[in-house]
Amino acid sequence: MAVPKRKVSKARRDKRRSSVWKLDAPALSKCPQCGELKAPHKVCGSCGYYKGVQVINKEA
Repeated sequence: MAVPKRKVSKARRDKRRSSVWKLDAPALSKCPQCGELKAPHKVCGSCGYYKGVQVINKEA
């Protein structure tokens, strides 16, 4: 069974736990039609356009 040869210092332990597990903010891009923020490669939720083509009919 593997056993540590030396005690892991608090600094080394805390460095390992620091920012590796933080979640990243989701990427957002601006819709070219309406200017709202949307997820990239997805249909815009406010106007229904994707790559300049109306995919979902949204009533204003």
